[in-house]
Amino acid sequence: MRFAEDVIISPYITEKSNDEISQGKYTFIVARRATKTDIRNAVEKLFGVKVINVNTVNYEGKEKRMGVHVGTTPKWKKAIVKIDTDPKPVTYYDSNGKQVTTGKKYKTEIPEFGGMQ
Repeated sequence: MRFAEDVIISPYITEKSNDEISQGKYTFIVARRATKTDIRNAVEKLFGVKVINVNTVNYEGKEKRMGVHVGTTPKWKKAIVKIDTDPKPVTYYDSNGKQVTTGKKYKTEIPEFGGMQ
């Protein structure tokens, strides 16, 4: 996918998805052709968070009828994104052998998600 705004279509708000926010899991409706890597990069870019993993579900359209007319609802894709809610500082050794500690530079929640929090 080309742009992050093209990957994430909208948040998916249900009772279950609202309960999972406390565990750091956010649910989105995404483009059907988006891969897990596309979704991870889009969420990290748009919301400034660190994504731990992405689970996706493809939904087929349901058959609906109105009188004698038969049609289907559109196919769609849902992504459940788990973010890092407990950032720990990173410690490493630089080229001189000194120990350097840096803090994480990303958020621990998505406050824009459906107007919650």
